[in-house]
Amino acid sequence: MSKLEKIKNAVSHAVKFVTFRILFEGIYRLHAKKPVKENKILFVEVREPSVSNSFRLIYDKLKKEKKYMIHTHYLRSGFVGKLEYTRRCTAMLKDMGDAKYVFLNEGCNVIGSISMRSETILTQTWHACGAFKKFGFSTAELKYGETAEEMKKYPYYGNTSYVTLSSPEIAWAYEEAMMLGDRKECLKATGVSRTDIFFNQDFRKSAKAHFNQAVPFANGRKVILYAPTFRGHASHASSPDCLDVRRLKESLDEEYVLVMKHHPFVAHPPAVPEDCRDFAKDVTSELSIDELLCVSDICISDYSSLVFEYSLFHRPMLFYAYDLEEYFDWRGFYYDYHELAPGPVVRTNEEIVDFVLNVGTRFDEKRVEEFRERFMASCDGHATERILKMVFHSDGKRNLE
Repeated sequence: MSKLEKIKNAVSHAVKFVTFRILFEGIYRLHAKKPVKENKILFVEVREPSVSNSFRLIYDKLKKEKKYMIHTHYLRSGFVGKLEYTRRCTAMLKDMGDAKYVFLNEGCNVIGSISMRSETILTQTWHACGAFKKFGFSTAELKYGETAEEMKKYPYYGNTSYVTLSSPEIAWAYEEAMMLGDRKECLKATGVSRTDIFFNQDFRKSAKAHFNQAVPFANGRKVILYAPTFRGHASHASSPDCLDVRRLKESLDEEYVLVMKHHPFVAHPPAVPEDCRDFAKDVTSELSIDELLCVSDICISDYSSLVFEYSLFHRPMLFYAYDLEEYFDWRGFYYDYHELAPGPVVRTNEEIVDFVLNVGTRFDEKRVEEFRERFMASCDGHATERILKMVFHSDGKRNLE
């Protein structure tokens, strides 16, 4: 590291210390002097610009009761400039000072690093099910993560009261990722709220109707969903571009249509070739992932946790992992990838075509069922009510031990 780089690094650390330990801490403490409002709830989205599906069912149910003061904050980390992000965080901390309840759905070192009052209950409704690619402290020192020292100094999951899990099986991974070794009681296998929608027959019917409207050329053909996770960091996310849409159309056009759902962090996904637009369509901006999971007959993904939710439908999955070694070095996994995947792991478009053409004999339904029972055991359509009962019938204070 050059002398200039060392100076820049030192300045960056100094600015972060002043921002977190003096500005953010001071603002929160000042506003936390007020009496706590027993009916005040904050929903905080770290990156998303609106209330996401991780919160939606909880948010809607509490809103419907009309007895709570419900405030929302959208920090837009990685999507706005530093000054605007600081302004949004400041507004959120002021508002949080007298809040009884706070809901998060991903890590937030701004909230995790302050000295939060004991009366406030912070519930982490993590945005993913299962435990696939590593996150949080599990990525310390990896290319994707920060240093262990930095994560301990400004923890992303500090002050957590509850973490909702899709199954008891994965508690160990979340304990590691969120540094909850001394507070394991925070980890609750209530099920994940957002999965309740998949048990709602009205939603499934409306999803099918919406799909038919958005993809009229489907015309009764079966649906292949391609939903890869993003590559790189969230603020500069890109989508893989190795799927050969023309090759898939050539072999599958008569029986299938292909729909793509790219990660919401991806600003410029690969375009569908013009001569394939009667077979394939990018529906990222038109259909939600929840709708697509309901209507698809086969799901092709790679390292995305959506495969856990998809297992609830007992349908075939295919894992297009052409860059497996590179991704492993970048992020890492909690389980052996090949043992975890409840479907074939392939590296070429030819293998994708071969599996789809022979899905009737290649689909191992028992493997998917075992996967579902292991990683989604607590998701039965009633997670939201269990979460609300847990949060709003607690003793009123976080466990600070």
